Amino acid sequence: MILELGADAEEYGRAALRAFDAAGGDELAVRADADPAVRDELVAPVLRGLGAFDLKPRADADELEAAAALCRSAGYWALPYPVAECLSVPADLDDLDVHGLIVVADHAPAGAVAGLSKRWAAVTAAGVRSMAVAHPAAGPGLVAELTLTEIDTEGADDVALALALGCWTLLGMLDRALDLTKDHVRLREQFGQPLAKFQGVQFQLTDAEVERAGLDMLAKYALWSTATARPEAVDDALALRSAALEAADVVFRVCHQLHGAVGFCDETALSWLSRYSQPLRRLPWGLSATRQLLVERAGRTGLTGLYA
Repeated sequence: MILELGADAEEYGRAALRAFDAAGGDELAVRADADPAVRDELVAPVLRGLGAFDLKPRADADELEAAAALCRSAGYWALPYPVAECLSVPADLDDLDVHGLIVVADHAPAGAVAGLSKRWAAVTAAGVRSMAVAHPAAGPGLVAELTLTEIDTEGADDVALALALGCWTLLGMLDRALDLTKDHVRLREQFGQPLAKFQGVQFQLTDAEVERAGLDMLAKYALWSTATARPEAVDDALALRSAALEAADVVFRVCHQLHGAVGFCDETALSWLSRYSQPLRRLPWGLSATRQLLVERAGRTGLTGLYA
């Protein structure tokens, strides 16, 4: 069991961070929020320059690690593009010209794909695969309702990969949220000294960092589980999602508390990051629904490995 990304994947992730920064960084999310129809022209050229659409995470363990590193970098900048979904596209649906895969709930399926003219497949936790048609969003935001046409029930292996990569994206968002907050408390002064000097602030940041670091380890474990095609890969991915949602609740709560009211203003990067984390945290299931699915799948036998 190897729980570290390879050096090439780590460097690829750093290159992606620099590329997204150079392409506009936080401004990309602002522009996409104003007009979701420009998402593709804003982001797709950068991803093509990185060779993202050439990655085959299902076929090669090294490329799977590169895909995870890319998703983490995309999350760090709250990239307004479904990178994890595009990287999860099933290889056996090539004849349908599918551009990405969305994990959906059994009821009211939806995905953060508004404004993108692509062909989508969808898969449920039970492995039922469908073609998905995205309807224009009724209001602001990147989430679109989906209409599904069932294809087959062969998508069990697809679920683990798509869920794991989505959690890597959320992990990148937690990385950035903590980086922003650490910078804020170092610069912000109260009673004549930086906020970072107060024990209460240090304790809160420690709690948030413990959650983020734990999620980091579990994300690497779930990636290894997916790469080695373990029979428990879907269980591990569901457990990872449950841990990711718990960690996100803690990290964003701490970060918003330490930023104060300014953390909810559009002038603050944390506000955009928090807003763009919502589709990942709500879709396809929230925390209670994710736990319920995990109990239904693994409740009798329990989890193995790091989750045991």
